[in-house]
Amino acid sequence: MFNVRVYGLLIHNNQILIVKEPIKNNQVIKFPGGGLEFGEGTIDGLKREFKEELGVDITGITHFYTTDFFVQSFLNPEHQVISIYYLVQANTEELNFSNAEGLTFSWVPLETLSPSLFPLPIDKHVVQLLTTSRSN
Repeated sequence: MFNVRVYGLLIHNNQILIVKEPIKNNQVIKFPGGGLEFGEGTIDGLKREFKEELGVDITGITHFYTTDFFVQSFLNPEHQVISIYYLVQANTEELNFSNAEGLTFSWVPLETLSPSLFPLPIDKHVVQLLTTSRSN
């Protein structure tokens, strides 16, 4: 069984938006986004997640990375996770960090962004790719 997840990489003023979310009694740091609902495409799902979690419409959606290695879901060991990351833009003045219960959003300066901040292997890989792409 596959579990498809979509995430937005929102960069503003040399900072990237991250979220701390309670998952299985742990506070997991990740990028904003989540799972697709039945019948959704990846971009529609990402737009919905940003609207639900941050109360904002996203634009300038550009594919950044899709998982290209096996990742077993830590929520259900019978599922394989496929994560799709997009670079996104939003009017940061409209962001509502208190919109979603239990989620804590914050900005991390790109120069201090490190894979060690993230517990999930896909996010660690994406941070490495972001770091490499920004230094070129």
